[in-house]
Amino acid sequence: MLAAYMHELSMASNIIDIAIHEAKKRNATSVIEVNLVVGKYSMLGLEQLCYCYDLLVKDTLLKNSKLNMEHEDGKIHCDKCKYKGPIPLKEELEYHIIFPTLVCPKCGNPAEIISGRDCYIKSLRVKK
Repeated sequence: MLAAYMHELSMASNIIDIAIHEAKKRNATSVIEVNLVVGKYSMLGLEQLCYCYDLLVKDTLLKNSKLNMEHEDGKIHCDKCKYKGPIPLKEELEYHIIFPTLVCPKCGNPAEIISGRDCYIKSLRVKK
């Protein structure tokens, strides 16, 4: 079952490693909360990420911690017309999922995703 969650398992492991490292730097005895920001286009399954997190925190400083997730919408930037804003979506029904169109909604030129792909720890709450 975990093989199906490899991306989430790897991300959960990295989050836990970073949280433990930061907690130890602050001489914490445990971590109470881990607050994440998860981008809409991070390609992470949130339920799977929570599942992997819960499996991996056993016997660590995070064993009784709460994992909170804040969502971040995606934004694009167009070098040509300097547009910065939400990613316009075009639904492709034949694929049964939504694909982001990576073109500027103002001028139609290629655009770059500038936010919404990341997953990072926003803050930790620790106990000393």
